[in-house]
Amino acid sequence: MSRLPKLSGEEIVKILIKEFGFEVSRQKGSHVVLKKFESGRKIITVVPYIAKLREVLY
Repeated sequence: MSRLPKLSGEEIVKILIKEFGFEVSRQKGSHVVLKKFESGRKIITVVPYIAKLREVLY
């Protein structure tokens, strides 16, 4: 099984904005809320804006 790359919260936010069309809605503390509208629906996701996300999850 291949290993996932270690990405920072900043890198994830940039990918979601550039590749998937999200826009930053707001930031509260260390979490960034992103949103986009698709097919008449609002899609919201929250990304922890920290140094290395993978190190925190595993």
